[in-house]
Amino acid sequence: MHGEKRVSYAWLDRAADGFAATLIDLGVAPGDVVCLLLPSSIKFAACYLGALRAGTVTSAINLRLGPAEQASIIERTEPRVTVVGDGASAPVGVDAGHPLPVTDLGHALGADPPARLPEIAPTDPACIVWTSGTTGAPKGAVYDHATMAVISRNIGELTRPGDRRLVALPFPHVGYMTRMSDELANGTTLVLVGEPWSAEETLRLVRDEGITMATGVPTQWSLVLAHNDVERTDFSNLRVAAIGGAAIAPDLVRQMRKVLGCPVITRYTSTEAGVTTSTLAEDDDETVATTVGRPAPEVELRIAAPDGGGALPDGEIGEVCCRSAAMFRGYWRDPETTAAAVDDDGWLHTGDLGFVGTDGNLRIVGRLKEMYIRGGYNVYPAEVEGALAEHPSVARVAVVGVPDPVLGEVGVAYVVPTPGSAPPALDPLRSWCRDRLADYKAPDRLVVVDELPLTSMLKVDKRALAARATPPHGQEDP
Repeated sequence: MHGEKRVSYAWLDRAADGFAATLIDLGVAPGDVVCLLLPSSIKFAACYLGALRAGTVTSAINLRLGPAEQASIIERTEPRVTVVGDGASAPVGVDAGHPLPVTDLGHALGADPPARLPEIAPTDPACIVWTSGTTGAPKGAVYDHATMAVISRNIGELTRPGDRRLVALPFPHVGYMTRMSDELANGTTLVLVGEPWSAEETLRLVRDEGITMATGVPTQWSLVLAHNDVERTDFSNLRVAAIGGAAIAPDLVRQMRKVLGCPVITRYTSTEAGVTTSTLAEDDDETVATTVGRPAPEVELRIAAPDGGGALPDGEIGEVCCRSAAMFRGYWRDPETTAAAVDDDGWLHTGDLGFVGTDGNLRIVGRLKEMYIRGGYNVYPAEVEGALAEHPSVARVAVVGVPDPVLGEVGVAYVVPTPGSAPPALDPLRSWCRDRLADYKAPDRLVVVDELPLTSMLKVDKRALAARATPPHGQEDP
């Protein structure tokens, strides 16, 4: 369901056959790349399922990526066909293969089914999921058909037969591209919020469409809970709500459980990992609010010394590593970057820092590249953000480390004030932080903002904040 448009799985089955036939008639062979420059939509789903049936590799591009990022993806994948939606266009100067405008999709989806579909092996690549580009040019994580089956077995409480799932993230996200098998197996009804995402539309759909399962990143849930329509929204159909994709303030989880009136689970994974850890519906508030749970049944987890050493014991902070058959199969045509991410023993080095507590639950404290060293002491931004987010005057917060001539690096806190409250001042926030953490972790600078910049996947854009916090020629951030 998308807006006023509703289709059945019977329609989707028929439309996917039509698109597969169209690709075959255009000479697209198994292993060729089909690019989707489409917003999240029913047509996107039909094209993706049809491409899977034709044995092709789907490269879906998030339309929020910039022209240079989109061009880089198309140049590296060399698609045979590119489906282009309204308001979008293939980047100028790159070969996007055969262009298929969305206005021609009616004919493509309505074509007669192919006389014969190609045979597809479980290890054949199915899709390329692109990272959001926060650490450079987007990287393409390749998933095959076998991987999707493993992911489906390890999703856990995120799925139940007949769920009505609210889709809040763009379809090019790993949370959609790698879940097609699971959605087909469980007959999941997908209800699309649409693009651009809005809290108002999210709440309307919860009220009107009997949503049973909803997921989102912290920014989205924060905006939903702060919206005036929360008070007139009935959440009684929700069986579970999930949150993940970025550092989570404990108070946000507590608010979600109180307002939504259903179990809330926190999940942790990455574009490359497929599935990693999750809390459980029966976990207590503290576990859900302060951890990302335990590994999925078929996932191995270890905490490694950041300097490349061996596994660390419980309680010590190190790099989060995982190993499973749910992982990506490598970066698209980039063996060197793949080798840097996955070691010889098959462990994916996530670049996230965390530790496993005595309860067996994983706790994330930040990104390896985001950690900064203030006066010789390691500071993990996620930990500081968690403390500051508990302050009554702080609605949302992001902390970045920036160079300092005396201490080496210092922390800058970007804060969105709580609606109706006065903007917080630096000294009270530092005192608040020192009451909860070591004194050196308190931020040295404060910037009050209306909103935090977001990436194409609705995560806080730390690179943009770090660049803003270190202006050229010694100019101060306004």
